[in-house]
Amino acid sequence: MSLIDSFGRVHDDLRISVTDRCNLRCAYCMPEDPVWYPHDAILTFEEIERVASIAIGLGVRKLRVTGGEPLVRRDVTRLIGKLSRLPGLDDLSLTTNGVLLAGFARELAAAGLRRVNVSLDTIDRARFAKLTGRDRLPEVLAGLEAASAAGLAPIKVNAVLLSGENEHEAVDLVRFGREHGYEVRFIEFMPLENDHSWDLGRVVSGASVRRALEAVWPMSPDPTGDPHAPATRFVFADGRGAVGFIDSVTQPFCASCSRIRVTSDGKFRVCLYDDRETDLRAALRGGADDSSIAALMIDALGRKGRGGAIDILETKRAIPLTRTMHQIGG
Repeated sequence: MSLIDSFGRVHDDLRISVTDRCNLRCAYCMPEDPVWYPHDAILTFEEIERVASIAIGLGVRKLRVTGGEPLVRRDVTRLIGKLSRLPGLDDLSLTTNGVLLAGFARELAAAGLRRVNVSLDTIDRARFAKLTGRDRLPEVLAGLEAASAAGLAPIKVNAVLLSGENEHEAVDLVRFGREHGYEVRFIEFMPLENDHSWDLGRVVSGASVRRALEAVWPMSPDPTGDPHAPATRFVFADGRGAVGFIDSVTQPFCASCSRIRVTSDGKFRVCLYDDRETDLRAALRGGADDSSIAALMIDALGRKGRGGAIDILETKRAIPLTRTMHQIGG
């Protein structure tokens, strides 16, 4: 048994959310006053470990721990230790907003975490507070430094640019990354926000960002880039690093998608934009054996469509979803 859908796409990259909670309030991710899942609705570490082990048995080789903000989950480094010891795993990473990272970086590295992605849309403190609802930029910058010192590399900085908000910061963000050895990745604004304000006019296309950057630093496509990676990677001609573009709206990568997700409350999702979920938590707590849970994953993947981002590009409108990003997992 393996995780191959009806389009022949092999899924070897599992994103596991460990909490829906977060210490920021980015409007494109979650509401200002969210209603959290009750604690007993969230998968335990042992349940997460079991799901990950089953997925690895089906061919998953990459695990990413997400949230919400994963570092607000108590004892999360214990979970990282459990996952890092799973046989057959090639890569274990974590996506974080960086606010708590300075206090966790060394412990995470010691537990077996290999690398981190840090979400950071601006390096202007006032704008950071406006976009995130919290004045926490100094902590994020300290977290990046601590991650670098702990060897959690390569460090990738994920930035979402919004028209009329922070699109003019592309050059500053990349300059910051080049100076510190971080690889900035620009992610197009996806329709997973809480306030239903998404429209194509708010999306800053990756193509426009590339043009702005190329006017400052010549660059070319990375010939060694992973064709299944969500980011199209460009290397700078002067040899000082690279920059990535996740053009998930204007240039969907659905045809090569290799990602599957498990939400913090134990639902299996085969696509960000597909609300059809398979309840793994009920199976885990209902006495199902590993082969039965594996069969649930395989069956769900068999129903995966061509990709929701393609539908969004063609219709130029958002697909209504029952969950926002903090409930799905990055």
